[in-house]
Amino acid sequence: MFTCDFMVSLLLRVLVVSAKVSAAAQNEDCKSRRIIPSFPEVLTVLAMWCRRLGWLFRAPSQPRGSTRHVSPWLPHARRTIPAAPAQCHHTAPESLKCAWQLHGDHLELRYANTLMRFDFVWLRDHCRSASCYNAKTNQRSLDTASVDLAIKPKAVRVDETTLFLTWPDGHVTRYGLEWLVKNSYEGQKQQVMHPRILWNADIYRQAQVPSVDCRSFLETDEGLKEFLRNFLLYGIAFVENVAPTKEDTEILAERISLIRETIYGRMWYFTSDFSRGDTAYTKLALDRHTDTTYFQEPCGIQVFHCLKHEGTGGRTLLVDGFYAAEQVLRQAPDQFELLSKVPLKHEYVENVGDCHNHMIGVGPVLNVYPWNNELYLIRYNNYDRAVINTVPYDVVHRWYAAHRTLTAELRRPENELWVKLKPGKALFIDNWRVLHGREAFTGYRQLCGCYLTRDDVLNTARLLGLQA
Repeated sequence: MFTCDFMVSLLLRVLVVSAKVSAAAQNEDCKSRRIIPSFPEVLTVLAMWCRRLGWLFRAPSQPRGSTRHVSPWLPHARRTIPAAPAQCHHTAPESLKCAWQLHGDHLELRYANTLMRFDFVWLRDHCRSASCYNAKTNQRSLDTASVDLAIKPKAVRVDETTLFLTWPDGHVTRYGLEWLVKNSYEGQKQQVMHPRILWNADIYRQAQVPSVDCRSFLETDEGLKEFLRNFLLYGIAFVENVAPTKEDTEILAERISLIRETIYGRMWYFTSDFSRGDTAYTKLALDRHTDTTYFQEPCGIQVFHCLKHEGTGGRTLLVDGFYAAEQVLRQAPDQFELLSKVPLKHEYVENVGDCHNHMIGVGPVLNVYPWNNELYLIRYNNYDRAVINTVPYDVVHRWYAAHRTLTAELRRPENELWVKLKPGKALFIDNWRVLHGREAFTGYRQLCGCYLTRDDVLNTARLLGLQA
C-alpha cells in the first residue's frame, strides 16, 4: 500500500509537470487547438483530490468480507462500460451530487439520484440560447437538419446548477441540471404523465367526491378547478343544478372546451325512437363500452344530461377501465402487453333515413406511452368491433384469451358504479378511460349531450395549475 509521504510526493510532481504543461499550452494554443486546463484549475483539482485521499488515509482498516460505507463522491461510472475511452468528472467538493462522463457518442450525467444519458445531437438540438430558441413564442429557432450528426462537444463543464457545453463552432449551450432531470428519458420513465386515482364502486363511494354547483362551475375559477381536479383524478365528474335544457347544457360544456362536432351533430339529443342506426337510440340495456371507437381518434370527453324521464330503469353504469386494466397487468402482464400491441378495427355503418356513414378506426384495446408503460386510452366496444383480420391466427387466439381476462374484470359487480341521471345533474365522462352503459328502461326518456375535444379540456386544466 502507498504511504502518505509517497502520495504527497507524487502530487507535488504532478503539480510541477501540470504547471509546465499549462504554460507551454498557452504559448502553443493557436497551433494545437487543444483544451488544456489552466494552472489555477489544476490547483483546484489537486486540492480536491488531496482532501479525498486524506479521507482514505483516515479510514479505519476493515476485515476482509466486512461491509464498509462508501463515500458519496466515489464515481458510479463503473456500472457502464464505455464504448470509447472516457473520463469521469465531478463537480466541486461543495456539491458531491453531480458527476459526468464523456463517451464516444453521448454524455453520461448523474444528478439527483438519476443516471442520465444524452445523445450529442440531442444536446445541440435542445439548446435554449437566444439564437436557437425563441423564449417569447416557446418555439425552436434552430434548424435541426443543419446539426452535424457526428457532432461532439469541444468542452464540457458543470457547476452547482448548470451544464455548459462548448461546440466546435464556439457556440455555448447551457442546461439547468434540474431541467435535464425533468426532460431526460430516464427522468420521464420515473414520472407519471397524468396522476389518477383508480377506483371500483366502493373506492369511489368512500372517496365521497363532491359534485360542483352549476353557478360555481360557470362563474368562478375555484369551482371550475375543483371540477377539473375531480375529473382528472377519477375520470368522471358531476355538475348539479343545471337548467334541464339543451341550451344550458351547451353553455356548461363550452366552459371547459370546444364542442367536438361529429356525425351526430354538435349537441345531440335523443330518445328511444331509433332515429339513428345505433342501439343507444332504443330502450334496450347497453353493456359497458367506450364511444366512437370507430374514430381514428376517439372522442375524449362525453357529456350526458337527462332532461326528462317518465318511467322506470335507465340507470347509468360506469366502470373505471384503467382500474380493470391494472388488475390484468398484475395478474397476466403478457396479456396486458398483447392487448396493448394488437391493432383492431372498429367500424360504424349507418344507413337510416338520410344518414349514411361508414367510419373505421384502428388501434389496440389498450394504448400506453412507450417510455413508461403508462396507460392513457382504452378502446373497448364489442358492439362496434369489426372483423379481426390484422394479425395471424395464433395471435388471434391469444388475443381472445387476453380480451376475456379484461372483460371479466370489467364485468365484476364490485367494479360497477350505478348512478341515476336526473334533470339538473350533468355527467362528464373521460371516454378514454371510463366505460359507460345503461340498464333497460320504460317510458319516455330524453337525453342530451355532446363530445368535447380532449386537448382543450386538458389545456383549461393546465391553465388553472393542474397537472394534465
